[in-house]
Amino acid sequence: MSERPSTPPPPTRQPGALPQSPLTPEQVRRTEEKRLKAKALREQKEAASRRNDSTIRTPSGFIAGQKRPHTAISSSNTPATNRDARTPSVAPSSNGAAPSRASSKAPDTGIQPARKFTKYVEYDFSKMEDTKGGFLTAEDDPHNRALHTPNQEEKPAHMTLREWERHQLLKKLRDQKAGPFEPGISGGKAEDVSKQCKECGSLEIDWKWEEIFGCAVCNSCKERVPEKYSLLTKTEAREDYLLTEQSLAAELKDESLLPHLEKPNPHKATWNNMMLFLRCQVEEYAFSDKKWGSAEALDIEFARRQDEMKKRKEKKFKTKLEELKKRTKFDAYQRSKRQGNGVAQFGDRLGGGKHEHEWGRSVEDPETGATKKACIECGMEVEELEF
Repeated sequence: MSERPSTPPPPTRQPGALPQSPLTPEQVRRTEEKRLKAKALREQKEAASRRNDSTIRTPSGFIAGQKRPHTAISSSNTPATNRDARTPSVAPSSNGAAPSRASSKAPDTGIQPARKFTKYVEYDFSKMEDTKGGFLTAEDDPHNRALHTPNQEEKPAHMTLREWERHQLLKKLRDQKAGPFEPGISGGKAEDVSKQCKECGSLEIDWKWEEIFGCAVCNSCKERVPEKYSLLTKTEAREDYLLTEQSLAAELKDESLLPHLEKPNPHKATWNNMMLFLRCQVEEYAFSDKKWGSAEALDIEFARRQDEMKKRKEKKFKTKLEELKKRTKFDAYQRSKRQGNGVAQFGDRLGGGKHEHEWGRSVEDPETGATKKACIECGMEVEELEF
């Protein structure tokens, strides 16, 4: 079966225009000759350029794969709206002519802020003065000794780390009177007889204890006789021997009366130092006529204070118990009394049915300062908390 011939689409033309006449054979021949000549000329130029230069160039004349040189970019026709900071902006002249960029350049005024930021204050940090953030310095207060006293805990700048560690070690040994700073053993002079141990007569005593407590005793005797030479904390001396700290006659703060040894607090480094007292000195003062007189008198005073504390606790407990009874049992007591022998439950109405509280106006208690309100019928009181 043969294919059906298709009808070509009608030519489009504008209304009123004459139909275009077809090309004559002569016109077709001339057009083809011109196309072939132009093609031959282009091939000749491409062949000549390939012979002269082996690089591949783009249709614009630049080498493919390389950046354009700076000379190829013309800066004479740079638009006025260019935002390149390297090109200075030039204001137009008064006669309306465009000024030449090569001949006239505007002075460099720096980076200008945007229009919406012009209301902010611009600070020149090069002209500002550092005030140390409001903290006082040695220059601000030259008469303050605390500011000019060097910090002894920090390593000086002129010391190396090894020299600083050696300095700290020597300082620790000097404070403890140990090592090279330990006093030498006496040769038996009369004035050094008192520097012997009280218990065994040894000359190797603890010089730190002798300096602080005035007690000459050796290390072995301290461990052998703990009931005399053990150390007591401030809390133990206050609770066990009933010594005072906050009153006018504060024995624990009087170093001439009870000397103490200070050590860092083992619970937290930032807390106050721990005060340690010698047991024999504490007992000697507590059993003397200045304080309690004897150990029996101290025991009597301790028992009396314990009884008073127990009585205060019992009195406080009874008071709170009475208040609780008043708040919870007063209503039931009233109802059972009014109804005779009938069993009444808390919250029941006298006339029958369950009682519902009708609270009155809240009133502030002048003694406790708490806000209370009472039921109009049964008189029950409750406290209110206002947030």
